[in-house]
Amino acid sequence: MDGARAGSPRLALLSLALFLFLAPCRAQSCSSYAFSDSRAYSSCVDLSVLNSYLHWTYNQTSSVADIAFRVTGATESDWVSWAINPSGLSMVGSQALVAYQNSSASLRVYTSSVDSEGTTLPEGNLSFGVSNISGKLEGSEMTIFARLQLSSGTTTVNQVWQVGPLQSGSPGSHALSGANVQSMGTLDLLSGTTVASGGSASSRQRRRNVHGVLNAVSWGTLMPMGALIARYLKVFQSADPAWFYLHISCQASAYAVGVAGWATGLKLGSDSSVDHKVHGNIGLALFVLGTLQGFALLLRPKKDHKYRPYWNMYHLAVGYTVITLSIINVFKGLDILDPEQKWRTAYIAIVATLGASAAVLEAATWYIVIKRKKTASSAPKISHGMNGDDGYSNGRV
Repeated sequence: MDGARAGSPRLALLSLALFLFLAPCRAQSCSSYAFSDSRAYSSCVDLSVLNSYLHWTYNQTSSVADIAFRVTGATESDWVSWAINPSGLSMVGSQALVAYQNSSASLRVYTSSVDSEGTTLPEGNLSFGVSNISGKLEGSEMTIFARLQLSSGTTTVNQVWQVGPLQSGSPGSHALSGANVQSMGTLDLLSGTTVASGGSASSRQRRRNVHGVLNAVSWGTLMPMGALIARYLKVFQSADPAWFYLHISCQASAYAVGVAGWATGLKLGSDSSVDHKVHGNIGLALFVLGTLQGFALLLRPKKDHKYRPYWNMYHLAVGYTVITLSIINVFKGLDILDPEQKWRTAYIAIVATLGASAAVLEAATWYIVIKRKKTASSAPKISHGMNGDDGYSNGRV
């Protein structure tokens, strides 16, 4: 009996904890949501990302859909949008309903035809009729209401939804990673069945990620490592000629991987309506300079050739230019790709490690060179032989 009485409070506490945990989950389900103005819809769906929900009533005979699109966690600094894309699963071509709070603290709701990526959602007519468009912002919940006159016989639509920040009082660019590139899919207006974001969107994001990784590894990491090998390992006499082959291997690998990354960038650029001109031009410059470095290696004069000093100056100038542009372009690529902060932090750590290594090695190798010169200058001179050989004529000590 005492055990049973002791267990009862524990059971009650456990039940209360489960209730408190599950209550918010039930509250966030569209099926249990009640509109404050007593609007009612026959169907609803909890959208997969961005804390979004769609409610609708569809009259198949007239092809009229009354919809309500809700976003929880929205603020007066956000814009929200829900769209139908008649041409496919992408942002471009979407026929959008947009809402945000303007400078007069009232909610602006309008229609926008998204003709290209990077657009600021300008107001315009849609390819289908829209009426009774309105919206509300209550607490942290923003809702768009509208009546849509769809094409006769429509039963399934491609839907796209977004949440982004306001910039200078109007919709700005949304994030280009995570949930913001997953917020699309198909919706069956009759059954309420939804299918999450299609393969085209996820495939494009994968190609963007591959492009970023290839270039960060090649131009942004391997190229500087190859330069460190050439500059510092050759100071150690025991590393000759191993340093040369390591340098060539590292730079050749960086160039091969970098060309693959550049090629994926060209494909991404041709498929996108957004022109990242500076990033693309730097990428082209890196490809050209890297190719020239490869050909220059084939034309490298011998050590004692009179043109070798000029070749060395050219090789160093082009090499350090490539490294500088590579690091700059990786950061520009990160700005475009906008990945999670941990990836930017990881690359900053790589650059910092390479820089610190260069600083330490620069000091160490200068110390070795200076010490070696002092030792050579203090060594006793070898007396001339009968034939005038001083021991240095063939480069030997």
